[in-house]
Amino acid sequence: MKSTAGVWLVALVALGVPGVYAERKAYLIDPAHCQINFVGESLLLSAHGYFERWEGDFQIDREKLENSSVSITIDATSLNTRVQARDNHLRSKDFLDVANFPQIKFVSTGISKVDDKNYIVAGNLTLHGVARPVKVPFTIAFLRENDGRFKGDLKINRWDFGINYNGKMNPVEDMVAIQFDLHLREKPATAPAPPAAR
Repeated sequence: MKSTAGVWLVALVALGVPGVYAERKAYLIDPAHCQINFVGESLLLSAHGYFERWEGDFQIDREKLENSSVSITIDATSLNTRVQARDNHLRSKDFLDVANFPQIKFVSTGISKVDDKNYIVAGNLTLHGVARPVKVPFTIAFLRENDGRFKGDLKINRWDFGINYNGKMNPVEDMVAIQFDLHLREKPATAPAPPAAR
């Protein structure tokens, strides 16, 4: 009997049945305290920018963070480096080509623990229509009962995503730094629907 129960438990984990992750809860972004930034280096300037519009689905297990998952969708047209001419160039076919690829997406495939404060989330990053696996180190600033703050950074090679423009007057470096700082709040429980009128 015990053997049969063990087989069923393994099967449930393999199938990802929702009940297995009973401690996972949905979290929402706190827009005033969240940001996704980037830094692109060129001969004449380090261009610092950010994305104004993005959304995410965060399923967090506070007791065992490795059971958590995350997906983020960024509106690529919302990039802002505070210089309109540069922003328009970055949106053009030379770089992000937002007319054809309006979204940047990251979907996690697994989370591994480094120590009590540091983790690595592996996932697939889709940029400029190209999907590549990436590993993103992040740090827990705090994780309380109803909210948490997570921050980290990574560097990607733009050539890996088919972004190969290089100006003669102002050569652009291959590596782009991405930085994030996220304050998330636990999603409030949905109130039960009122009884139907008779």
